[in-house]
Amino acid sequence: MAVRVFTVAERRARLGRRHFLAGPGASVDEVTAALLGLHATDPTTPYLSLWARLPGFERDDLSTALYDDRRLVRQVAMRRTLWMVPTDRLPAVQVAASNRVADTETRKLIADVQKAGVAADGSAWLDRARRAVLRHLDDNGPTSAADLRLALPELAGTWDPAPGKPWGGQTSLAPRVLTVLDVRGDIMRGHNQGGWTSSRPLWCSATAWIGEVPNAEPDAAATDMVRNWLRNFGPATVADITWWFGHTLGWVRRALVDIGAVEVDLHGSPGVVLPDDVDIDPPPQPWVALLPGLDVTTMGWTERDWYLNDLRAQVFDTRGNAGPTAWVDGRVIGGWRQTEDARVEVQVIADVGRDARKALQHNADRLTEWLDGARIKPRFPSPLTKA
Repeated sequence: MAVRVFTVAERRARLGRRHFLAGPGASVDEVTAALLGLHATDPTTPYLSLWARLPGFERDDLSTALYDDRRLVRQVAMRRTLWMVPTDRLPAVQVAASNRVADTETRKLIADVQKAGVAADGSAWLDRARRAVLRHLDDNGPTSAADLRLALPELAGTWDPAPGKPWGGQTSLAPRVLTVLDVRGDIMRGHNQGGWTSSRPLWCSATAWIGEVPNAEPDAAATDMVRNWLRNFGPATVADITWWFGHTLGWVRRALVDIGAVEVDLHGSPGVVLPDDVDIDPPPQPWVALLPGLDVTTMGWTERDWYLNDLRAQVFDTRGNAGPTAWVDGRVIGGWRQTEDARVEVQVIADVGRDARKALQHNADRLTEWLDGARIKPRFPSPLTKA
C-alpha cells in the first residue's frame, strides 16, 4: 500500500479543529481531556488557554473544577512540568509520566543532600522528611510551604545548585522535598492562597484531597496515553511523542506497536498516525487565536517548523519555552503583550491579510475586556514579548 502523505495544510487544519481553535469546545472538561491536560507552570496559562477555546469562559469555571468539584488536579508530570489534568486520568498520568520524573528527582535530591553534608544517608533523610510532612498534613490539614518549613525541622537543610556561580548560593532543600512528594503522588496542591495570576498553594495529602488513587497497569497506561495523544496531536513524528511524554524511545515504540500505529509521510519526514485516522479532515473556516505562554498547542511538538515557519527564535526563549503567540489558520504569525494601561496588543511579524488582522484585533479587544485590568506577566517571556 502507498504511504499516506500528510501536507502541512492538513496538519494545520487538524490542529485548528482538534485543539478547539477553529471551533470552540463545549466545556472545561472536554478541552482538558482532549488535550491530555493543560500546562500549569505559569498559573495564568490554564485560564487563558481555556478562554481561547471556550466562548463565555469565566475564571470561576476553572476554579470550580479545581477546588470545589476537584474534577481537575495539578500534578508534576511530563518533562518535570506542572500540568492540570482530569482527576480520572491521574492514575495513567502517574504511571506513564510522573513515576519516571519521581525516580529522577529522588535520586538527585538524595545525592545533593549527601553532597551538601546535610545527612550521610540521603535516602533516610528524605524518608524522615516525607513522614514528617504527611503526619503534619494529616494532623493539621492543608498547609502552605512556608508553614511546613517553620513547623518541621526535618525539612531543614540547604544546598548550592551552582557553587562559585553568580546564580548559585545556599538554597533551601524543602521545596525539592515537596516536589518529590508531589510527583510521587503523596501530596497535592489544594486551594490557592493567591489570586488566579499567582501560585501560592496549600499542600494537602493526596488521599485527603481526592481519595485513594487506584494503581494503573503500566503497559495499559502507556497505550492509553499515547493513543489519546495521537488522536488529538497526530500525525506526528516518533521524536514528537518521545519528547512530549519525556520518556524513552523504547517505551514509545512499544506503545505504538500496541495501538497499531500506521507509518505516514509528514511532508517529507516519517511519522505515525492512528490506524483509523488516516482520512482527510474537512478544512475549517478561517480562524485566529491568541494563546498564552506555554500553551499546550504551542508546546505540543518538538519538531515545530510546520506551524512556526521561521519564527522560533522570536516566540520561544533559549530554553524552549513558548511566550504568548498569535495564530492564523494553524500557524504562528507573531505574539501579543499588554501595554502599560493593560490593553492587549497584537504583535504581527508575518504576512497576513487585512481580514486576519481585523480578527486578531477583535480578539485582542475581547481579551482586554476579559482581563479587566489584570496584568499578565509570562513566567518565560519570549524575545518578541520583551521587544
